[in-house]
Amino acid sequence: MDTMTPHCIWDLKAQLGEGPVWVAAEQALYFVDIVGSAIHRYTPATQATMSWKAPRRPGFLVPVADGTFMCGLQDGLHAFDPEGGKFSVQAVVEPDRPGNRINDGYVDPRGRLWFGTMDDGEATPSGALYCVTREGDGTLRIVRQDEGYVVTNGPALSPDGRTLYHNDSHRQSIYAFDVSDSGALANRRVFARLSDGYPDGVVVDSAGCLWVGVWGGGRIERFTPDGQRLAPVMMPARNVTKVAFGGEDYRTVFVTTARKGLDGDVLAAQPQTGGLFTFRVDVPGQPQATFPASGMRELGRELHAPGGESR
Repeated sequence: MDTMTPHCIWDLKAQLGEGPVWVAAEQALYFVDIVGSAIHRYTPATQATMSWKAPRRPGFLVPVADGTFMCGLQDGLHAFDPEGGKFSVQAVVEPDRPGNRINDGYVDPRGRLWFGTMDDGEATPSGALYCVTREGDGTLRIVRQDEGYVVTNGPALSPDGRTLYHNDSHRQSIYAFDVSDSGALANRRVFARLSDGYPDGVVVDSAGCLWVGVWGGGRIERFTPDGQRLAPVMMPARNVTKVAFGGEDYRTVFVTTARKGLDGDVLAAQPQTGGLFTFRVDVPGQPQATFPASGMRELGRELHAPGGESR
């Protein structure tokens, strides 16, 4: 087996790198810097990078079938077109909770978008978990599935589509839910708890094992489908946020990290914190599904069109 030794491929020093997602059509990785209000793209074959400024802080972005993206900005769901760097609002989320923002998100194999909201001050249990589907007329149906979270993270489904995992980071807990064919959740239970660090983003590989970024823990935790803890992957960065599987064989792991909240001594000891890391594994991940398209390039009100910045 490969040694799973991470190395930095883009030392961009993101304040809050998050939400890596592999886009097979482009053979490229996209991710966000929440605090930096930026979207980034890395192309492994050429090591080319590109960045776009977002009009508000982005919590996640996921691919749409027409080549655009759905992006969770601070106030709601927005279409993002990388060709022109344009954002257009699709739905405002929680206008009655101005202290909240959108955080992590994921599209399951049925094309449903799952995402969470959280208290931006990370103190009040005002966050919730949502499921979004595209209706036949192109509109978005947004259903609140669970609530009472301070910091939500990492919605992801098991390979059979029957179990959804979602983190209550503030409580250091990973929950599991039963998922019906319609997307309804039931039987919430604690799947695992961490004691050293906080569970951040989570993804599930093709064998059903969970890969959990650990904020403040300097590692990636791994769990089997029945909850057994596997050997962690140690990272040269204190704040590990999320992993994504990519490459042609989905055996390349990409890892986002963050500098937010770390003092000078920690950053001096781990200077590549905030960078994008990678390593290889034997067991592949699952392909990233796309959200259904509905003329997103024409829908909505344009908010920002700065164009991309290549590096």
